[in-house]
Amino acid sequence: MIYKDFNGLSLSMLGMGTMRLPVIDGEDARIDVPTALDMYDYAYKQGVNYFDTAWGYHGGNSEIVTGKALARYPRNSFYVATKFPGYDVKNFGKHEEIFATQLERLQMDYVDFYLLHNVCEVNIDKYLDEETYHTESYFIEQKKAGKIKHLGFSVHGTWDTFIRFMDRFGEDMEFCQIELNYLDWEFQDAKRKVEYCNAHNIPVIVMEPLRGGHLCKLSDAQETALQQLRPGITPTEWAFRWLQTIPGVTVVLSGMSNPVQTEENIKTFQTKEPLNAEEMAAIEQIAHEMATAKGLPCTACHYCVSHCPMELDIPYLIGLYNEHLSKEEGGFIAPMALAALPEDKRPSACIACGACHDVCPQTLEIPEFLAEFAENVER
Repeated sequence: MIYKDFNGLSLSMLGMGTMRLPVIDGEDARIDVPTALDMYDYAYKQGVNYFDTAWGYHGGNSEIVTGKALARYPRNSFYVATKFPGYDVKNFGKHEEIFATQLERLQMDYVDFYLLHNVCEVNIDKYLDEETYHTESYFIEQKKAGKIKHLGFSVHGTWDTFIRFMDRFGEDMEFCQIELNYLDWEFQDAKRKVEYCNAHNIPVIVMEPLRGGHLCKLSDAQETALQQLRPGITPTEWAFRWLQTIPGVTVVLSGMSNPVQTEENIKTFQTKEPLNAEEMAAIEQIAHEMATAKGLPCTACHYCVSHCPMELDIPYLIGLYNEHLSKEEGGFIAPMALAALPEDKRPSACIACGACHDVCPQTLEIPEFLAEFAENVER
């Protein structure tokens, strides 16, 4: 396992993300606990020592299962990260209650890495309003009390939002978690944010390294081009090797959904094999092709699902429409899949309330997408 230094700590470069644990019957809140525990065990035994969870993952059950899994290991043999759920602005002012519940769920007296989560345009004013909400100061107090060892933040927002946050709280932030992959290198100003962090000696934690699995599936032409450079290497490994090339990256979080993914990802991080200039150019070309293609860049984080009053499976619907758009004639998969859904779970059931957009880390225009999907495919 590759290890990186973090203020004297030795962190596994591969961290186990717990947003996409195996589930039962496709229900996000119903974690397949026995399989998940096997995955934690395998990762731990293979040297993974960084485990990342959050308040809202799997309807709150990710923290519970993570606590159950890690309770079986010596407390000083791993590092756990969780987050204040700022993606939902209704949580501001509830930080004390939420943090107490998180410690209870995790069965721990302290959290190694705690994040002010998903700093973006929707919540930046709430984060900055210390006079009203005291969010940052509360967690600084918890750090002083030893209940948080390291305080940082995650960001999905624009460059301007990132800088507003850093100008206010940068001195207190020990690390920054960024959506970082070769597609988002330009898309979310990831390159600019990484360069800023490097210039200010702020370690970078990577989320969405595979963009919700999107980078695991390339076109035949794209795969052929990569195979000519490194025969036998999968698109998934290419994405991870690209991250091994980026300066400042300390931990790469991978939300593994089954034991096979766990084994394959760990194998990749047994060795450091960064890309050369020719290989980087090939990846940049693929990123350009993907960024200019049709579709909606959803990462299937499920924040939108938990806030949809109609309980629509929005990531599933987005995946269907993206698949439909990827074919010249549209194909039959999306119309067939929609026909199998109850009428109240189809795109036309959207009431355009905007709750999904308000919590979307990508700030995607989901209601507009659903209306377009309903008009062009469903009807």
